[in-house]
Amino acid sequence: MSDSQSQLPLFQVLLKHAGLDASSFHVPGHKNGMIFSNEGYDVFKSILPYDLTEITGLDDLHHPESAIKEAQELTAQLYGVESTFFLVGGTTAGNLAMILSVCEPEDCIIVQRNCHKSIMNAIELAGAKPVFISPVYEEQTGRYSRINASTVYEALAAYPHAKALVLTYPDYFGHTYNIQPMIEAAHQYQLPVLVDEAHGAHFILGDPFPPSSVSLGADIVVHSAHKMLPAMTMSSFLHFQSALVSKDKIRHYLQMVQSSSPSYPLMASLDLARHFLAHIDEAQIKQMIAHAHQIRSMLDESPLWDVVPVYNQVDDPLKITLQIHPDLEAQKVLHTFEQHMVYPELATTSQLLLISGLGMNERDLQRIPHVVNNFDHQLKRVKGHGKIEVTAVQPPEISEFPYSLRNLQEMDNMWVAWEHAIGKPAGEMIIPYPPGIPLLIKGERIERWHKEVIMPRLKAGQHIQSESNDLQKGLRTFVE
Repeated sequence: MSDSQSQLPLFQVLLKHAGLDASSFHVPGHKNGMIFSNEGYDVFKSILPYDLTEITGLDDLHHPESAIKEAQELTAQLYGVESTFFLVGGTTAGNLAMILSVCEPEDCIIVQRNCHKSIMNAIELAGAKPVFISPVYEEQTGRYSRINASTVYEALAAYPHAKALVLTYPDYFGHTYNIQPMIEAAHQYQLPVLVDEAHGAHFILGDPFPPSSVSLGADIVVHSAHKMLPAMTMSSFLHFQSALVSKDKIRHYLQMVQSSSPSYPLMASLDLARHFLAHIDEAQIKQMIAHAHQIRSMLDESPLWDVVPVYNQVDDPLKITLQIHPDLEAQKVLHTFEQHMVYPELATTSQLLLISGLGMNERDLQRIPHVVNNFDHQLKRVKGHGKIEVTAVQPPEISEFPYSLRNLQEMDNMWVAWEHAIGKPAGEMIIPYPPGIPLLIKGERIERWHKEVIMPRLKAGQHIQSESNDLQKGLRTFVE
């Protein structure tokens, strides 16, 4: 580790300014915490003196010259990339900027089908025309987890005029695939590779974690630092290392999609998260892996689920997935965990995801056995009327949109019943959240398999974002 990684340039300038006890004749309106609601003051008072703005000495995210510039350079040094940009609008802001920087209206872009909704929003804003490459269903994970390299090669050969290849790595559950040959193949076509690596900001720690796409040659990689690193929510990194994408365009679009008044606490938390990551040693890695393994072992004592195995450098060992047994509903299992003050990340129709962290928490180790031991007493409340099965339907490996997303903005849409929707272009996105991966994408032709994967999730009570008030009966479609 470089000695420079011990520095905290942005955090230190905030500390220094807060210590001045200066009078605020600038925004924000709480005036360093002097003006605030009595109801919340005791909670917020410790952070308010650091919630500052672009005054002298504190630099400017959109034109960094001192502390922010130094903090970003230290992060780029740690990740081994040309440049790193701090994001205060989450990975969403990074996904928007990287796609807008490579696409113009009507441009073709090759996109992994199970991408985050922000990728699709970016393509819509760009007015581009996506070509989808679909992941395949894996019995090992019980999910659509892996992209076949052959599918990527076929798409690149069929659409050599595409502007970029957009991949999601790892999936929400920390599962990866062999991404390096895909990156190398795209580069043979002079296509940049843009990677939403939201859940992999810690992969640079090395074995037993999967390799990071930043080390495998991806052109732009976006990390949600707040997901696995100890950064505040909405804090992310965009890493740049490309001769195929304009860095000036990245800067331009980041200014457009992010606030002109970025949060200094969020940016300082990125400085601190980078510092934390840089100082994790081999002993700490072994300790956190052992902690996650201990939690897995405790959960494995229950007959109500199977703990999905993790494979070295393929799966994130800090992600713990439970495959719920067929006579139980995952949502009810989730609620039972929550009743014992253990809050998992999410439940699908058949799986529960728990995320361990880059450290240890003894309270967690005490609570997990309590949950497991008390489940038998609550089994009658947890059991459903038979598990709701979700059919594993394989979408086409490569599919082209019938329209550009810009064309869709000019089309009328209307609500129709499901029986009349098949074959029509969808007028809305259908998104289980979390994880935020669309089951149906706006403009995509509605097939019977869409209904087959959406309906069971609705019946299971999974939270789904849509524009329709009664998605079980119908949805919005475009009028052709």
